[in-house]
Parts: sequence; structure tokens; C-alpha cells
Amino acid sequence: MAALALHAAPAFAASPLVGRWALDVATLPMPPDARPRSVTMEFRQPGDGMWSTHIEIVDPNGGTMDSDATLALDGTPGKITGSYWADVGTAKMPAPNVVVLQLAYQGTPSSTRIYSVTEDGGTLTETKAAFHKDGTPFLQTTTFKRLP
Repeated sequence: MAALALHAAPAFAASPLVGRWALDVATLPMPPDARPRSVTMEFRQPGDGMWSTHIEIVDPNGGTMDSDATLALDGTPGKITGSYWADVGTAKMPAPNVVVLQLAYQGTPSSTRIYSVTEDGGTLTETKAAFHKDGTPFLQTTTFKRLP
């Protein structure tokens, strides 16, 4: 009877985005001496329609910034902690291999990030939509490689 109950329960399928990722800093559109030493991101899917993100950035001088959030995937705003420039965010997952995050800092919209993973699961693409200080919108695309 217990075996039958186990088979009847729906399986929880993790998104292919789940895992640890390292930014290819050489692809950043800035002078090499201004680029961070590293950017590492970890996505987790703790269940119950939730999405967790941890980011660590090592700047050119060796200083670190970090960010942590566990957000509902229904777009409900949630708290972001850490030293990165975001303190509230929302998340949606329109497809298993895509997550969209919208970020704000101190009551001001900051950026929208769209993360998608390739079919082979090895490359994560981040498309960032934000604004320059003069109000001009921009899009930036960066790639991450999966870490073990």
C-alpha cells in the first residue's frame, strides 16, 4: 500500500536552471580592469512555488557583495538581503528553463533580469533590462557556465 502511495504522488521536477553558475567576466562590456574578478550565482527551487537566488560578486579590488532572496514564483514582491543594489524583487517562471526577476532598490525600480538555460544545461544566459542614469534604457546580455 505504501509503495502505491509513493507512485501516486506527483513528482517534483526541478528547473534546469537550478545549480551554481559562474559569469564569463571576459564577456562584460567594460574595460578589463573594471570587471569583477568573479560573479557566482546559485539558483535553488525549494518547492511550494518558491525560487531562491544567492549571488556573490568579487570586485576588481577583492571586495565582495552578495545577495540572497527566496521569492514566490507568482510575482508577489519579496525581500532581498545583502549588499547588492536590490532590496525587493518579484519572480515568474514562464517556462521550466526561464526565470524572470524584477528588482528594486530603496523604492526605485532597478532592473529586470531574464535567465534562460540552454537545452544541454551547460550555459545560462542573463538578459538585463535597465536604465542609464540619464534615463536611457539599455539591454545587456551575459553568459554563465554551470559549476559542479
